[in-house]
Amino acid sequence: MGFNISLSGIGASQKDLNTTSNNIANSNTYGFKESRAEFGDVYSSSIFSNAKTTTGGGVQTSVVAQQFHEGSSIYTNNPLDMRISGSGFFAVADDSLQPQNNSLSRNGAFHLNKDNYMVNSENQYLLGYKVDAETDQVTSYEPQALKVPDQFGQPRASTNIQVGVNLPANADAKDASLFNHNDPATYDKSTSVTIYDSLGQPYKMTTYYTKDNTAPNRWVSHYTVTDSEGEKPVNVTNGGSTSATGHKGVVMDFNSDGSVNTINGGNPIVTDNFATAGIQMNGGDDQQTLTFNYDEPTQYAAPFEVRRFNEDGATTGYLAKVDIDPKGSIVATYSNGENVTLGRVGMVRVPNEQGLVSKGGTQWVASQDSGAAIWGEATQGAFGAIKSGTLEQSNIDMTQELVDLITAQRNFQANSRALEVDNQLQQTILQIR
Repeated sequence: MGFNISLSGIGASQKDLNTTSNNIANSNTYGFKESRAEFGDVYSSSIFSNAKTTTGGGVQTSVVAQQFHEGSSIYTNNPLDMRISGSGFFAVADDSLQPQNNSLSRNGAFHLNKDNYMVNSENQYLLGYKVDAETDQVTSYEPQALKVPDQFGQPRASTNIQVGVNLPANADAKDASLFNHNDPATYDKSTSVTIYDSLGQPYKMTTYYTKDNTAPNRWVSHYTVTDSEGEKPVNVTNGGSTSATGHKGVVMDFNSDGSVNTINGGNPIVTDNFATAGIQMNGGDDQQTLTFNYDEPTQYAAPFEVRRFNEDGATTGYLAKVDIDPKGSIVATYSNGENVTLGRVGMVRVPNEQGLVSKGGTQWVASQDSGAAIWGEATQGAFGAIKSGTLEQSNIDMTQELVDLITAQRNFQANSRALEVDNQLQQTILQIR
């Protein structure tokens, strides 16, 4: 009986040593959770034995329990590196088409694969949700593989331009009928913006402002577009002012308090189409026109200032950078200036983390003991926040592990000594004559 008790002690000590050694070996594994070997005594008795004098039968391993407290942070320069500050797990799947077959992980080291999906070092797909671009709300909690397209959007021709401007009241008045965009002496101020045609080709559009001397508090604006051949005038179809060169512009009259009175006589400000203006479109739609909407322009005794100059055109955008906010929203910035929310990182938790089954690779799968997976979003309910550019290190306390290693070694030596003593007693008995 003594042999079996000592052997069980040696086995338990070996299990403790193995567990501690595995913890130490994974001290630099991102998202790793330490394990702890837990033991129980073996006690057996029967109706034919005296319970008061019955000794234990040794020790057995009850469970190797993982400890899911958080590890420390390590900061990186990769925006796709993430850590969860609080409870929850990332979900990853081996197959992008079968997200229901997934594993849970705290290792947030992700990158883009050749197809621009977010994957981990095992090429497993990070799962998340679709997000409504207008409301920034998750539209469905059905998980799917998250993808970051390297280009975004079809080219969009510029059609509407929003302008907010202050024209200086103390500017020198000129004869607007003499306006010539090639002669700076014939206008007071100018500003330009890039516009696009139906193919996404860029053009420079310039607005010239002239304080007209034919009436007090009157300004005239003219427009030009620069193509491959140079700068060309673009007329306003119902413009109220025509220069000596035939360039039709927009008349803006202001009140004595600097507020606008009338713009283009109250008529819409629409330019001729680009074909009429002689713009070289290189295959683009030459029927394109521009509509200007002035947002409460002013004439104050202040410097010339463009408060707003927005146009609705766009060329094809190429991926410039990716950011992930604390809610897990993946926001991609493209070269055409578009900021697009592509999705939201999915978060999972279970009622009993100790019931998760480890599958290696710092991953776990849900089981009956853990309870069913609960899906949600970062910062919502019991889920923690996501920190981009940060990874969670293992939660190993190296000092404690080394102490545990010494303790396990001493237990092993003590049980080995007990086995040796039991063997000596058996030898003594066998040698009696």
